[in-house]
Amino acid sequence: MTVLPDSIKKELKENSICKPFYITDIGFYPNARHHYRTRKKGSKEYIFMYCVEGKGKMKIDDTNIEVLPNSFHIIPKNTPHEYKSDENEPWSIYWLHFSGHSSDALYKRYLEFRSTDGNIAFENNRIKMFNEIFLMYKSEYTVPKLEFANILGLQFISSFIYTTKEFASETTSHTNMINSVIDFLTANLDKTYKSDEIAKQFNCSPSYLFNLFKKRTGYSLIHFFNLKKIQKACEYLKYTDLSIKEISYKVGIQDPLYFSRTFKKYFGISPKDYRKEQQE
Repeated sequence: MTVLPDSIKKELKENSICKPFYITDIGFYPNARHHYRTRKKGSKEYIFMYCVEGKGKMKIDDTNIEVLPNSFHIIPKNTPHEYKSDENEPWSIYWLHFSGHSSDALYKRYLEFRSTDGNIAFENNRIKMFNEIFLMYKSEYTVPKLEFANILGLQFISSFIYTTKEFASETTSHTNMINSVIDFLTANLDKTYKSDEIAKQFNCSPSYLFNLFKKRTGYSLIHFFNLKKIQKACEYLKYTDLSIKEISYKVGIQDPLYFSRTFKKYFGISPKDYRKEQQE
């Protein structure tokens, strides 16, 4: 385990990068027989606990919780609690204390997204991330290293809070679909498609795909498609000797004048001027 000195905690609290989220204590207790803590007034920080093996019990205020393998729990700050490892099947836990002005909002999301038993699928990448944070906390307390450790710490905590079964499956399926749409559009920059034709490729309604794509990327389908076309045109203008007319055809725009207008709409200058700038 590693506990930061008070002077370092104060530095993190005032550091512009770390003050939204920073870790004050961190550790790993393998096969922690006889591990027991009680805090009648609670802790000044939130306490995160991730059990990978064994089991135990936890009591927060008057709520009793059974801690099982592959479950995580967050104990709110300033809240009476106690926890104890099972004598026959002692837990192995990764834990940390965290604070910062975004910690209250993180805890609120935890309450919103958590499953009733705190169960979560095991991912080795989380353990690797934890170990990286732990090693940085055990080395010298240089500011950049602490900043990076706490950026990773926020990512580590978020990988639990934002990955409930329901939330993860919805996000993954939608993300995979949007990635497939982007791959399809990128592979067909030399063609012209309408929104309904793209939706047909993915067996969904144009309105559903439009709303999902807009939500995930911030762009409409056609706006994104045109943006990719113009980005590709930039490559041709910069790295080839193709004429503007030939480039227009290569990105699926049959009217070179329309191509020039569209290019200027996105980049603020004409294709001719863009090429000239790249050659200077």
